[in-house]
Amino acid sequence: MHPAYVLIPIMVLSLALLKLNQQRASPLLAIVNRWLRWGVMAGGLALITRHLEWSTRDFSTLFVVFLLVWFMLDCVYRWVAIHAMSVSPLPLFPRFILNQAGDEWPVQGRFLKLRDHVRAAGFKQVQAVRAEVATTLYVRATVYQDAENQTRLQVAFLPQPTGGVIACLHFLTQFADGTHIATDNHHLPFAGFYPESWHVERRPHLRSFARLLARHRERVGAVVSSIEPWTNEPLEDLNAQQIELQRLNTELGVLHQANLHEEHGRISHEGRFRVWKEMLTLDYFGLAARYE
Repeated sequence: MHPAYVLIPIMVLSLALLKLNQQRASPLLAIVNRWLRWGVMAGGLALITRHLEWSTRDFSTLFVVFLLVWFMLDCVYRWVAIHAMSVSPLPLFPRFILNQAGDEWPVQGRFLKLRDHVRAAGFKQVQAVRAEVATTLYVRATVYQDAENQTRLQVAFLPQPTGGVIACLHFLTQFADGTHIATDNHHLPFAGFYPESWHVERRPHLRSFARLLARHRERVGAVVSSIEPWTNEPLEDLNAQQIELQRLNTELGVLHQANLHEEHGRISHEGRFRVWKEMLTLDYFGLAARYE
């Protein structure tokens, strides 16, 4: 069978997934489409090379060569993007403010269904916040707590490059001995360090609210110390976390000191490598770094 008969349906499928994901903004669909696009580009270049007689190698050999070339170009592109982020004015740890605009929940069926699941699980809304990550571009989040004020849930809506929006869940429980158990399904790379008392498990492929909540409760149940109920304001706590994470990652060398930002950017070479590595594992395998 001629390779074109395989590549054309795969290309059509890739375009269909791209169109579908503009509405769904699903990390899983994006991962599948990246693999398909990788294969289509390598196969297409191999066919062009054979057709123009630039090489006498067989199609399978050229296909493997262009797979490697595409991977190298993708890696270089990501490294350049991380460098651009490092030297840009975009905040790495943005500060939150109260969201009083009433637009914290996108009016789409899948998000309204998620809100129904949150309410049915006994979570009550505490605060709506937002953080500006670029001019007129905001990350919006709504913070909930369960009936006993033992677990906080942050539902964040992140804008996507394709124009869609994805909902990310973050469960957090604190204990009397200072331990924090966090379970989320964020798909963006963090690649930094958390305080030693924080135990973070990130499952970007787990999009089910019920299953992620069950996993968080399983982890909370394994801690010996007693749970410390939440009493402070979510806005105050979120901004305190951002400040502490920025301080810690500067101290541990992931970020440069402020006096080096103009010359070297904000992210150190070690930090850039950590971000680059996690971007690849997230985008192609849906696997985040371990923060336990």
